[in-house]
Amino acid sequence: MRYHQLREDGAPRLAVETADGVYDLTAAKSRLRSFDDLLSAADIADQPIDAIADRLLADAATLSRETIDERRSGPPVSADEIWAAGVTYRISEKARQAESSKPDMYIDVYENDRPEIFFKATPNRTVGPDEAVGIRADSEWDVPEPELGIVLARGEIVGYTVGNDMSSRSIEGENPLYLPQAKVYDRCCSIGPCVRSADSIDDPHDLEMWMTITRDGEVRYDESTTTAQMVRSVEELTEYFVAHNAVPDVAVLLTGTSLVPQEGFTLQKGDVVEIGIEEIGTLTNTVVEV
Repeated sequence: MRYHQLREDGAPRLAVETADGVYDLTAAKSRLRSFDDLLSAADIADQPIDAIADRLLADAATLSRETIDERRSGPPVSADEIWAAGVTYRISEKARQAESSKPDMYIDVYENDRPEIFFKATPNRTVGPDEAVGIRADSEWDVPEPELGIVLARGEIVGYTVGNDMSSRSIEGENPLYLPQAKVYDRCCSIGPCVRSADSIDDPHDLEMWMTITRDGEVRYDESTTTAQMVRSVEELTEYFVAHNAVPDVAVLLTGTSLVPQEGFTLQKGDVVEIGIEEIGTLTNTVVEV
C-alpha cells in the first residue's frame, strides 16, 4: 500500500493507494488525517499499518489518480528528524574521493564495519513533492542525491519513501569537517511522493532507481541504477542509527546514493529534479537558491 498526504479546503487528509484504487481514509475515520495518525493507531491496536487501513477501505470514499496529484501536500510523513547514510555505494565513495582534499577517509568508511550516518534535516528544512529544494548561495558545486528512504516508527521499519539529499560538494570537498554545512540548510531535503508500506515491498535491496535533471526543457542528466548495488542492508543501517541514540518516534533514514552527476555539473535555479524508485513513485522538485 502507498500512503499519500493530501490537503482539502486547508485541512490535511490521508489517502491510501492499493492495487484496486485510491481511497480517502479520513472519510472513513475523521481523526485519521496523517500517516503519523495511522502509525499511532497501529501502535495502539498492535497491528500493522496495512491491516488498519484495510479495515477502513469499505467505508472510505474513492479518489482519482488526478486528485492525488492535485491535492498532494508536503512530505508524506512528518518525520521529527531525517538522518542519512553515506558511502554505501561504490560510486559515491569514488565521488566523495574525487571532491575531497582528504580522499582516503572515504574508502575507509566504504570498507569498514561502521557506516557513515549523519544528521540531515528537521521538519522545517524538509520539503515534499512539487516543492522547491535549495542550493546554497555560498556554494559553487551543488548536486541532488537520490536515495531510498527508510521510514521508522519507534526505531522499527514501517515503510519506504524516495529521498533527495541535497548536497554542496564544494563545501564538503574543501574540508570534511564542513559536512554539516554542506548537508544541513534551508530546503536541503525532500521526501515523497508517498510512503510505501514495508510489508508491501518484497525486497528493498532490489529496486530500480533513476534520476532526471531538466534545465530549460532540456534533459541534462538521465541515469538509473538499482538498490542491489548498496553494500549495506536497510536492517544494518537501521541498527546503527538506533544504537545508543535517542531516536524520535517518527524518523526517516536515507540510505545513500549511487547516481552522481559528472564532475563539473552543478544545479542551477530553475532546474527540475525527478527521482523515481520502483514500487514507490517519482519525487519531483524545482531548484531555488537559499
